[in-house]
Amino acid sequence: MTAEVILAASEGANPLLPNPWEILVTAVAFAVLLFVVKKFIAPTFEKSYTDRVEAIEGGIEKAEEAQAEANALLEQYKAQLLDARTEANSIRESARAEGAQILADLKEKAAEESARITAQAQVQIESERVAAVNSLRNEVGTLATQLAGKIVGEALNDDARSNRVVERFLTDLENQANAGVSK
Repeated sequence: MTAEVILAASEGANPLLPNPWEILVTAVAFAVLLFVVKKFIAPTFEKSYTDRVEAIEGGIEKAEEAQAEANALLEQYKAQLLDARTEANSIRESARAEGAQILADLKEKAAEESARITAQAQVQIESERVAAVNSLRNEVGTLATQLAGKIVGEALNDDARSNRVVERFLTDLENQANAGVSK
């Protein structure tokens, strides 16, 4: 049986070699399929691949631009914040200096007002003292003239004479007061 099989195989077609018609039909079908894939399917895949690459690269570029813009805005914000802090510090220092200046001005005005009030009081006291001394001189002079008139026994109606007596009496009185103070 093995011999018969070998004999039958040698008579007919070789099983290792394909049929030429099958090769031709398969080659034509492969060529048509290759043509359709190259003409219609491959460009569609290539276009979708290109679109996807562009979208990804565009997204990356947009993300990089957005990141750069965010970084620029952050730096701008930091600069504005620093400027605001600097300005706030300068305003604070200016307010302190202005407050100190106002306080110094108020102290100066108070000192001036105090000096003015003191000077005015001194002037008033001096004028009242002078008025009191004059009033006292007149009263003392009148009393002294009356007393001298009673002692002497005659009236001292002459104004010039009474003024001299009063002046002498007051001078003696001041000398006694000064002598008591210097002891």
